[in-house]
Amino acid sequence: MTVTWAQALAWRLDRHLLDPVGSVSVGEVVGRLGAVLAMDESLAELAVRARRTDSEAGELAAAFADGSVIKAFAFRGSMHYLSPEDGGVYLALRAAGRQWELPSWVEHYGLTAEDWVGFRAAVRESLSDGPLTVDELGAALTGRRAYRHLEPVFAGDPWTLLKPLTWQGDMSFAPSRDGKATFQRLDRNPHWRGIPDLDDAGPRAIAAYLRTYGPATFDHVEYWLGQGLSAGRKRLVAWWAAMGDRLAEVDVGGTTAYVLAEDADSLAEAAPSDAVRLLPGHDQWVMGPGTKDEHVTPPALRDLVTRKANLVVRGGVVCGTWTRRKGDLTVTWLDDSPRPDDAIAAEAARLSS
Repeated sequence: MTVTWAQALAWRLDRHLLDPVGSVSVGEVVGRLGAVLAMDESLAELAVRARRTDSEAGELAAAFADGSVIKAFAFRGSMHYLSPEDGGVYLALRAAGRQWELPSWVEHYGLTAEDWVGFRAAVRESLSDGPLTVDELGAALTGRRAYRHLEPVFAGDPWTLLKPLTWQGDMSFAPSRDGKATFQRLDRNPHWRGIPDLDDAGPRAIAAYLRTYGPATFDHVEYWLGQGLSAGRKRLVAWWAAMGDRLAEVDVGGTTAYVLAEDADSLAEAAPSDAVRLLPGHDQWVMGPGTKDEHVTPPALRDLVTRKANLVVRGGVVCGTWTRRKGDLTVTWLDDSPRPDDAIAAEAARLSS
């Protein structure tokens, strides 16, 4: 099967709930994207709201508060919103490297692989009565003789130590208290489906990626799940091979790429899109395939994209940037084609509503 890049990006826009814009819940938007970067809450909220026909300010925070989405350390060690139903798939891959068992970790934290069993149990027990700030969690743990030696860690930079606890599903972020990062037991979330076996999670993660970011090459998958989650190339190669007939090969403008076989017909029927969307910086539209993907991010614009510029996308291709100050929208058009002012105005009106 052969399709053009315009068709492929149009199909992907549909999967991203960008053309047409979706009507699913906040949790379903996050689940569709796989993960939403949570380092900047305003960007995360716009990433979700731009994909919903009917949204309200604060709806991502509300979904986080009621457990419809969770927040954990995931891709590239950064905080991400995840679906509690599917997020365990990505955490399984993130934990696959078992970094906490490295000699450097054992030496630095004084915790062997065997010690982590008890340490994780102590963390869950400390959080049993409700969320705790990092300082409170540190006090609860170092109040135990076995973990008193971790006092300097919690007094300094405890984040590296805490990350594996979210990867393994022991805890996740809770809404901040007085501006302080707070954690809660993840297994108390009624939507949480747990962390699957690694060899079950791998193919599921590949299928989810192709379902939203396809058509894609293996290099795309390795970028997202390998470099992003440290799943390991050897594992990814084995999982990819195990997909077998579930994958359909596609010629996209001379590039051999893949989608799920069940999606091949809808991809073939896709018509190019002229939709203009104003997206936040570091939106999953560009982060999923990677900023080196020239079909989405022209090389001349890559520096702007990696610096978290807000994006103007037309037909799936980054064509400019936008800023808003005191209610005034400024669009910088950086493409050789004529600037689509009417479409930009319509998109601005949609978001401002």
